[in-house]
Amino acid sequence: MKPNSPPIPSFDPEAIALDPLPQAARLPLPNAVNPNRFQSVYFYALVTMHLLALATLIPWLFNWYAVLFFAFGIYFFGQGINLCYHRVLTHRSVKFPLWLEHFWTVIALCCMEDTPGKWVTTHRHHHNHSDETDDPHSPLVTLWWSHFQWMTLHNRDTHSIEAFQKYSKDILCDPFYMKLEKKKWISPAIYLAHAAVVVALGATLGWFTGHSFTATLQGGLSFLVWGVILRTVAVWHITWSVNSLTHTFGYRNHANDDRSRNNWLVAILASGEGWHNNHHHDQASASNQHRWWEFDLTYYHIILLKWMGLATQVIAPKHIRRAASAKARAAAATTMTKGTIPMVPEAAASSIVIQQPD
Repeated sequence: MKPNSPPIPSFDPEAIALDPLPQAARLPLPNAVNPNRFQSVYFYALVTMHLLALATLIPWLFNWYAVLFFAFGIYFFGQGINLCYHRVLTHRSVKFPLWLEHFWTVIALCCMEDTPGKWVTTHRHHHNHSDETDDPHSPLVTLWWSHFQWMTLHNRDTHSIEAFQKYSKDILCDPFYMKLEKKKWISPAIYLAHAAVVVALGATLGWFTGHSFTATLQGGLSFLVWGVILRTVAVWHITWSVNSLTHTFGYRNHANDDRSRNNWLVAILASGEGWHNNHHHDQASASNQHRWWEFDLTYYHIILLKWMGLATQVIAPKHIRRAASAKARAAAATTMTKGTIPMVPEAAASSIVIQQPD
C-alpha cells in the first residue's frame, strides 16, 4: 500500500460503475506452490460436499424450516469467519474475552474452513503480497485459481512450520489453537458434533409438526442437507468470492497498490467483507464502511458487542484515527501555550471511541 493514500473521495455516482482497472499481466503460480504436490484432503472434501449438496434437489427433503435455518446459518456461522477468523484473529481489530473468542472459533470450525492458525497464516500472507506473484490466491493467475483451485496444491509459504512462525505465532501461543493444529481430529469432530445438533433440531421440529416417525426423519434429514451441507458450501463460496470477485469486479474508493475492489453483492452476502478495497486501504480497522451506504453488518455486530461490554480495543477507521490525532495535537499545542503539561497525542489517539464513519 502507498504510504500516502488519497483521502476518501466525495460521493460520485460514476464511481459505482464497474470500471475496469488497467490491464495487468497474468501471474504464474506462486513460487512456493508445488504443482506436483496435490492437497487431496481439501480436494476430496470440496468434491464430496458439493455432491452431497445436490440432495437439496430432492423434493422430499424440502422443508421451509430448513430453508430458514439455511438463511440464518449463512450469517450466524459465517460470522465465525468474518468476525472471528478475520477481524479478531487476523487483524486484531477488536479484542474479545477469551471465552467469547473461543466460542466464535468453534462456530468458524463449523464452516469447515480449516484451523485458525492456517486461516490466519494464509490471509496475512495474502495481505503482504496482494496481487503479486507470491499472493496465494490472486485472480491474476486465473479467476478459478483465486476462487478455490489454490487450495488443491501445496504452498509452503502458507502450510509450513516456517509460515506459522512468521504469520501466526501470536495465534498459536494460545494452547487451544495449538491443540487444534496438533490434534487434527478435533476440528472434524466439532463439525460432526454441530451437524448432529442441527439434525436433532430438525428432527424435533419434524416431530412436533408431524407427530410421526416419517415427519421426524424428514425434518432431521432436511436440516442436514439444507442447514449443514448446503449452508457449508454456500459459506465457502461467499468466502472465496472475497478472494476472487472483489479482486476482479467492483469500484475503488482508494488507489491501493493491488486490484482490490468494493463489490456490493459480495458485501451483502459476506456481511460487509465485500467492501474489500476499503479493507485493503485500512486493514486494521474494525469497520469496512467508508461511505454511508456501504453497510458493514459485521461492524454493527462489533458495535453491539461493545455496547454489551464484550468487545474492547475496537480500532476506528483510519480517517477517524487521523482526525482524533490532529485534534489531540491541536489541544496539546493550545495547552502548551498556557504553560501546562500537554496531553501526549498518541495517548489521545489510542482512546478513540468508535463511531459511525461518514
